Amino acid sequence: MAVHGKGWLSELKAWSEPFLVALEHPARRHWAPYYLRGLLLPGERKSVQPMSMRLGLAAHDQLHNFVASPSWDGAPLEAVLAAKADALVGGADSVLVVDDTALPKKGSASVGVAHQYAGALGKNANCQTLVSLTPARHEVPVPVALRLFLPRDWVADPARLERAGVPQAHRAPRAKGEVALGEIDRLVALGLRFGCVLADAGYGNSALFRQALSARGLHWAVGIPKVQAAYGTEVALLRPKAARGRPRLKPVPSERPVPAEALLAGAEWRPIAWRRGTKAPLAAEFAALRVRVADGEAVRGGIHLPGEEAWLVGERRASGEVKYHLSNLPAGTSVERLAGLIKARWVCEQAHQQMKEELGLDHFEGRSWHGLHHHALMVMVALAFLQHLRLAEHRRRTGPGKNAAPRSGPAAVAEPARRARGARRVAAQAAGPPHAVPALPP
Repeated sequence: MAVHGKGWLSELKAWSEPFLVALEHPARRHWAPYYLRGLLLPGERKSVQPMSMRLGLAAHDQLHNFVASPSWDGAPLEAVLAAKADALVGGADSVLVVDDTALPKKGSASVGVAHQYAGALGKNANCQTLVSLTPARHEVPVPVALRLFLPRDWVADPARLERAGVPQAHRAPRAKGEVALGEIDRLVALGLRFGCVLADAGYGNSALFRQALSARGLHWAVGIPKVQAAYGTEVALLRPKAARGRPRLKPVPSERPVPAEALLAGAEWRPIAWRRGTKAPLAAEFAALRVRVADGEAVRGGIHLPGEEAWLVGERRASGEVKYHLSNLPAGTSVERLAGLIKARWVCEQAHQQMKEELGLDHFEGRSWHGLHHHALMVMVALAFLQHLRLAEHRRRTGPGKNAAPRSGPAAVAEPARRARGARRVAAQAAGPPHAVPALPP
């Protein structure tokens, strides 16, 4: 529902006070509210120069110095953001979505830029890739982590890392899954509550990533390729006696592993609707089977020993496309629950879209590590503020004692921005459904 007048400014001032306290330095405390307002106000570009003009500033130098300065650490603000997100959407019924988002770039000087896969474009392109972590509950996402992934060419070039101001702690080569695990550990240490980690096959196809989540005592549901091998739950480990020579030191499985596609080929598939769309329920056919994943130690013949027991889930879409997933949720979990969790992952994509189209995530024009991460952090703070407004409006509509977010219904993030008088605005409908994010006036 739209916010009228300038009431949102006083709301922003009160809501953002803990962030300003965390900044400590007087100059940074002065300029941070300007940067937030610049991100929230309508405008085609959210880089420092056009934001400064819209804010009525005489020059953009001080706003640039605020965001690009390496002298302030974003960790205290990240801790406040995690606490805000936990208050908004944290809980045992919350999910934590691991994904990444690409920021297309020209040239080669911006930190982390390389020719790599850009999901937003659906192809390889010159871009930066940010690993993202987004807690969500009842389809309300609040991103809390955006950490730059450094491609191999970057970590192999110390001079390049130095010019971009990459901290020593981030210069070692790390896969995206390792970056995500580090952020999960940070968020857990900060007290963020969630019940299940979700990720697509870009992360789920890594046995090390899945095993690391299990080792941390976390539930997870992740995408996998159709060739991921698994065993039936009755598989046993045998130690056959060698006909001659030394006895075998390693066991062998009693059966050979089978690709996920083949395991589910003869399973029972049934239609399941996971949520109601704007016109009709969203549904697909699902099948689920308990398996032992073939991700244990490699043995003779190039096969892997069975690992932990898990759910193998197939999703057959109306287009005929079939997707496959694994989850370590308990054996008694219903297929409906599995399907609902798997499809809950999409909310992070909507959050990425809003951060780019409405809040200028991909508009930062600096080249440094600190500048990019400070900008991304302020964008996440701005989106958290919008979700705070939306949930507050929902509580006003439904009355005291109601849940902070609807248990079903369309996505809580705003619909993609529409052009209005030449400027992109946060989508809102004055008499629309409770999931609309509030619009902010010029």
